Amino acid sequence: MQSAAAAETKIFQALADPSRRAIFESLTRGEAAVKDLTARFGISQPAVSQHLATLKDAGLVNNRREGRCVYYRVEPQGMKPLIDWIAHYRTFWPERIERLDKLLEKMDE
Repeated sequence: MQSAAAAETKIFQALADPSRRAIFESLTRGEAAVKDLTARFGISQPAVSQHLATLKDAGLVNNRREGRCVYYRVEPQGMKPLIDWIAHYRTFWPERIERLDKLLEKMDE
């Protein structure tokens, strides 16, 4: 089992690429075959397959084979490490925003 930090790193690296983010976003609307994603994004089938492999390795998507077609869909649990990371840092936000408000009030005086 991989550590939470390793999972977070894989997710951040996977979503850092604009093409992968676009493919992932497209899959949030429903399952799609590799050939459909290739047509939709205007990039080569090998490039789409590499992006999907990276997303799958990060745990963000799953696939199933039906005949000669491979279909991909979002794996909702794959986002859990990222959501947990955001939740951890969310505790710092209210205090920081309050300090910013006070600083801005001082600057207005």
